[in-house]
Amino acid sequence: MVEVPSGSGETFDEIWQLASMESVSASTNSHRVGIVTVSFRSRDAILELLASIPGAATCPVEVIVVDNVPGGDAELAASLEGTTARIVSRPDNPGYGGGVNAGVAALRADTNWVFVVNPDVTLDAGVVDELIRVGLTDPAIGSLGPRIRDTDGEIYPSARAIPSLRLGVGHALLGDLAPTNPWTRRYHQFSDYDTQRDAGWLSGACVLIRREAFDSIGGFDDDFFMYFEDVDLGYRLARNGWRNVFVPSATVEHEGGHSTRNHSTAMIQAHHASARRWIGKRYSGLAWLPVRVVVVAGLRLRQVLVSRR
Repeated sequence: MVEVPSGSGETFDEIWQLASMESVSASTNSHRVGIVTVSFRSRDAILELLASIPGAATCPVEVIVVDNVPGGDAELAASLEGTTARIVSRPDNPGYGGGVNAGVAALRADTNWVFVVNPDVTLDAGVVDELIRVGLTDPAIGSLGPRIRDTDGEIYPSARAIPSLRLGVGHALLGDLAPTNPWTRRYHQFSDYDTQRDAGWLSGACVLIRREAFDSIGGFDDDFFMYFEDVDLGYRLARNGWRNVFVPSATVEHEGGHSTRNHSTAMIQAHHASARRWIGKRYSGLAWLPVRVVVVAGLRLRQVLVSRR
């Protein structure tokens, strides 16, 4: 029986909650995290990311930098000499999801958690510990995402709904022209970035994934070169009984577009190719063929229009 000290001014429930939180927090130290980032000529950003890691976690961490540059990034390799980060070279450039999969495959077998993070993200103090703390409250939690802010302090909509046909079409048509349209608002879930909650999927820019959950679904789908690989991951996790949880008490800063800003045309093509693949996976089978034909045609038209802007 737990006794409440006389004159403490705290109720039994308050003391029990504090004790439980301390127990969960202490147990994070027995967990091992593998931090995986994918680089495409992102040396400077990665050095800033690495500098922010020591303050983000008290548990043991292993850092894997996947180099997707054809022929290898010699400057990156030279900069990481003397650090604890290891480089995994993928000169064939399998894309973001494929690169993450290669990094995860190189982690120690006893790694409990995989922390996938873009190179242009800097981690706030304690963010990894906080995500693990929440993850340990329910073994069904498969992935956890922090609150992501940009360099201007604006909150990025990183915990979204799974895009249905209606939601996806409405957002695709009006998202750029009228960002506050009802489809985009529902998809981005703009109104709820202060509350811990379940989400359809979490941004692959920064997400902590339970290793068991990651392995159970085979990681990212390599066929998504870039974009929608995180949508697909969250969707498959949920279909296999795992929860995707947004954790606003954990925070990071994301510069955004670091490795893609000089390849806008290629990225527009990659985005629409991935959107078409997502539609094909989500709405597969002969019965959905007419719908796929119409939606894919619309995506091709949208790609042409966006490329001309």
